[in-house]
Amino acid sequence: MSEANWTVGRVAKRCGVKVSTLHFYETRGLIQSWRNAGNQRRYKADVLRRISVIKAAQKMGISLEEIKQAFSTLPDNRTPTAADWQTLSTWWRDDLDARIDYLQRLRDSLTGCIGCGCLSMKNCPIYNEDDKLASEGSGPVILDR
Repeated sequence: MSEANWTVGRVAKRCGVKVSTLHFYETRGLIQSWRNAGNQRRYKADVLRRISVIKAAQKMGISLEEIKQAFSTLPDNRTPTAADWQTLSTWWRDDLDARIDYLQRLRDSLTGCIGCGCLSMKNCPIYNEDDKLASEGSGPVILDR
């Protein structure tokens, strides 16, 4: 096991995040530090990979809570290996594909209808007579189909 000798400033600089971000990740249980004799935070070098996984997952739109849940599946809460990343990314793939599909439908609907069923558009391509869409829920129900 590597020694915990990375300072919070060094980790922040190396990972391209603010020190406050590291503190936030730590309070959320996403990363872990140790205290030296002077009560200063120290990190093991593998925290760099863990933060990289967090940042990559966030760029995919994965919430910190989902990332924490995924990390909790790792033995001894270890830093993800390349094989672990393959497993984690596969779990998130379906969600990412669904979001991509949703965004494509939104993009394709921008010039016509936003799918809200609001009855306010005079030339709405999908006129919602008698507010029939209300039975499907509130908001842009057509986009959620």
